Formats: sequence, structure tokens, C-alpha cells
Amino acid sequence: MIDTAEAVLHDGTTIPIAIHGNGRALMVPARFAPYPPEEAETMRRWGADPDLGPNLVNGLARSHRVIVADYESHRMAHPAPDTLTPRNVTADLLAIADAADAGSFAYYGYSWLALCGLQLAIRTDRLWALVMGGFPPLDGPYESMLAVTRAAHSMSTQSADVVPSPTADVEPGDWDSVPVQTNKAQTRQFVTLYEALQDFDDSAAEVQPGLPRLAFAGSDDLIDYGPAWGNVHVKIGEPLTTHKQELIDSGWDVQVLPGLDHIGAMRSSVVLPLLTDWLRKVG
Repeated sequence: MIDTAEAVLHDGTTIPIAIHGNGRALMVPARFAPYPPEEAETMRRWGADPDLGPNLVNGLARSHRVIVADYESHRMAHPAPDTLTPRNVTADLLAIADAADAGSFAYYGYSWLALCGLQLAIRTDRLWALVMGGFPPLDGPYESMLAVTRAAHSMSTQSADVVPSPTADVEPGDWDSVPVQTNKAQTRQFVTLYEALQDFDDSAAEVQPGLPRLAFAGSDDLIDYGPAWGNVHVKIGEPLTTHKQELIDSGWDVQVLPGLDHIGAMRSSVVLPLLTDWLRKVG
């Protein structure tokens, strides 16, 4: 049985929520709806997994009450260009939990949604577990991501009236060829987010004592952007590897996945067994 709900977010917009399964609550801010066939095929050419959301939700719902809200798609449809701050993102995620009647819940996010999970964890005591994928909890790439988002925002303002054509020939991992298909408000909100994080010291971040938490990333998770993006290198796997023992000593479980890059480590075939095993151990 699938229950539904709605949450009103910090900017007054309303996000739909679907709740699958029974058990301890687990929030997964992922897309459950299927992608159109053409878009799904393009994702596969990039090495991405268009079935990620459904596979994760259906698998995790066997043992958990999975709260599904596609926060990223919502923010692309309803940008918050001046207000997408860590505090407001946390308020949004808590509003989703409230609407799903989840007093206590676990959270899984990947990439920027993982950093949102860390911001959530330092601002609430309602989490019973936290999983960060594709973004290191220590020595996170906040400065380089600000540079990337500023470049994307600049390109979106320059090409506001240009409708990009689909990329026919793509090579997985060729981030420099990614076309900017977003508008000014959409890109500006991520500039706002990363600007607000420039003074964030993740080495001093404190979560509730005893909170089970897992960080994982591919060992080859390094995103290289070319001249159009300011020649920025976004390091994700390297800091997780470098600080692995330090993180373990501070209470984290850490998994560095050999040979996987940013896209490879987020595939459902990788994430579902990892999450299932770890959540069974801690929950």
C-alpha cells in the first residue's frame, strides 16, 4: 500500500510525498516517477541509472517505511534563488518528515543531497541514521562546488534564450561537455546554497551523540571541469580515502568503492545492497 501526503516548504511551495512499506521511517529524496524513454536512454549513455529511484524505494520498502519526495526536481520546478540556504533546506526536509508523520527517521542522500543530510543532522535530533553518498563529510568540496555553480549560473544567464539540443554522442564522465539546460533562477539557488556554506567547518560539525552514520563514494570520484567551468576539480573520493580512519575514529562507517566514479557509485545495483546491509546492522 502506498500512502500520499504533501508538505509546504519554506518558500510556500508544496511538494508531493509518497510513503512505501512499513518499519522504521527512512527518507529518500529521490525521483520515483519513470523518466520518458528518450531521457532514460540519454541517461544510460552517460552511464547513469534511470531506474535508480524505483529500484531503491521498492528494495528499501521491504524493511522500512520509505518517505519519498523528489526534492531536486521540485527545486528545479520551483527554484528558491535567494533562499536555498542550509537552514531552509533543513526546514524543508523536516516539513517533509512532519507531513509523513515521521517523528524519527533515517536519511539517505547522494551528492548535494548528501551534504543536505549533514546539514540536517547538525540541526536536529530526530535522525536515527544518516547516509551520505557521493559527498565527503570531512574536507568537502564546498569551494570548488561554488566555482562550478557560479560558472553554471553565468552560462545560464548568457544562454537564457537558447534551447539546447540533446547530446547524441556522450562519453560517461565527460563533465565538460554537459550542456547547461537550466535557467537563471535554477542555477542561482545553488550559488546561494554554496555561498552559505563557505564558512562551514565540516571538521567541527557535531551531530547527536551515537548517531549511526555512513559515508561512501567511489574511489575514482573526481569530477574534472574544463576551461568553460574554470578548470575546477571536484574531489570526492580522495578526501574520503584520505580521512577514512579519522572519520571512523569519530563514529562514521566509511566505504570507498574501488574503481567507481560519481555516476557509478550512485547506481541502484551498488547503493541498494550497501544501504540494505548497513541499515540492517544499525537499525
